[in-house]
Formats: sequence, C-alpha cells, structure tokens
Amino acid sequence: MKRILLLLFLLTMPLTAQQAKVTPLLSKDLTGIPGKEGTMITVEFAPGEVDAVHRHNAHVFVYVLEGTVVMQVKGGKERTLRPGDTFYESPQDIHVVGRNASKTEPAKFLVFFVKDKGAPLLEPVK
Repeated sequence: MKRILLLLFLLTMPLTAQQAKVTPLLSKDLTGIPGKEGTMITVEFAPGEVDAVHRHNAHVFVYVLEGTVVMQVKGGKERTLRPGDTFYESPQDIHVVGRNASKTEPAKFLVFFVKDKGAPLLEPVK
C-alpha cells in the first residue's frame, strides 16, 4: 500500500522544474561608462522554488520586496533575506544558493545589474 501511495504521489508531481517568473523593467546604457548598461528586473519564486547554480558576470544588487529568500555565493555565508533586505554579487561570484525559504508563500525581489552591453543576465554553472 505504501508503494502505491508513493507512486501516486510521484505521478502527480510536475515533470519539469519550475522556473522563476522574470519581469524585465528597464535597460539603459550607462552614460560615462562605455560598453556598460544597467538592467532592472523583478524575480518571483513560487513556494519552495530553488534556483540552479549560476553566475551573472555583472555587478548584481538584490532588494527583497516580498517573502523570504535564501542566497549564497561560493565562499560566502548563506543569508536569509526578508522584505527590505539587500544582497550583492560581484562579476566573479558564483551564485550557489538561491531559493524561496517558504514552502507555502511566494517571494519577489528586485534585481539591478551593471553589465556589459548585450551580455546575458545569467549563465548556468555546472
């Protein structure tokens, strides 16, 4: 009976990982800093959502708007962030932990990037 219940549970789970909802807000060339642009987005994590390991190759400034998120860069300490808290990643950082701390509530944060013009916002790291 336990095996049947476990099988039914597994069959009802999504087959693909949930991805964060990313909303572009603004992208602007940075006057006086040739070849650089500033980009702003919001990111929404569903309850229990976990990010894959990645890097940004940019200066990244995070401001939590709603919910609670946990973030960590390689070599740094894991941090739990709540509304009003901030987080920074340098262009050399690898983002090893990014997750919604809640299994029941969504989380939303604002992200501001200073990056090379036209460069992708995110690169997966294996």
